[in-house]
Amino acid sequence: MSTRLAGQHVAVLLGGLSSERPVSLVTGAACADGLERSGAKVTRVDAGRDLAAVLTALKPDVVFNALHGEWGEDGCVQGVLETLAIPYTHCGVLASALAMDKAKSKAVLAAAGVTVPGGGLFNRFVAAQSHVMAPPYVVKPNAEGSSVGVFLVFEGANGPPQDLIAESWTYGEEVMIEPYIPGKELAVAVMDGKALAVTDIQPRAGFYDFDAKYGEGGSVHVIPAAIPAEVAARAMVLAERAHAALGCRGVTRSDLRYDDVNDILVLLEVNTQPGMTPTSLVPEQAAHVGVGFDDLVCWIVEDAYGRGVAGGAA
Repeated sequence: MSTRLAGQHVAVLLGGLSSERPVSLVTGAACADGLERSGAKVTRVDAGRDLAAVLTALKPDVVFNALHGEWGEDGCVQGVLETLAIPYTHCGVLASALAMDKAKSKAVLAAAGVTVPGGGLFNRFVAAQSHVMAPPYVVKPNAEGSSVGVFLVFEGANGPPQDLIAESWTYGEEVMIEPYIPGKELAVAVMDGKALAVTDIQPRAGFYDFDAKYGEGGSVHVIPAAIPAEVAARAMVLAERAHAALGCRGVTRSDLRYDDVNDILVLLEVNTQPGMTPTSLVPEQAAHVGVGFDDLVCWIVEDAYGRGVAGGAA
């Protein structure tokens, strides 16, 4: 057992209110275990609407934000933590909100010279009536993660997915529709502003959906990706540029698509609170460059505690 965080009281926020709650529970448990192995006093907090009162009573030295999705990852919880003046991990209010909004983040990334897919934002009822662009294309909620609510519409499809207008739809009124980029699914983790590696994600079936991301054996991660060195370098530069353009800090993960036939590389989105589950990409990339899981979560906490809440709107 390490004593690296001895004397530190860390509140790990997990669970939360979003559709990604199950993933957050696993991420939070893994991070909490790693922090305890490093000597920290850890309190696991299943974050709810009473979060401010709970943290006020706990008085932790620092918060490890292991929430995913709406409310926990979009600037809302970050604003609560700023108000309470508690240092916290990952990105601040503005970067979190910006990265979570796919349309707005794409505009910022494009202005910073990051290659992003085309497409645009559409009302879900309009998108369900008829094809708003020629297939193949991708439909996804504007402010969700973990591939929740994502549909691929292939050539020859009679119409768009009618799930968009189902009573069970809970992912907002606007959807992002982008042209489908064939080829490889790539991921690049950025830690302290520097890209770690490039992973080629190979789903065992279908595309890189929720099950492929989090199901045991749902996908194969090839690290380093078996792509030309020049392409890998380009992917890492794009991820670093995106991290900086959105004002991110700590650890992020950028998702990219690489059309190896036409040599087209685009950055899809930046995840400001990437998963830390047993099948997650960031811990794998950190291990690839010699940073073990416990050292990774320690660094994330130390990075947060070191900067406190000064300038936390970024």
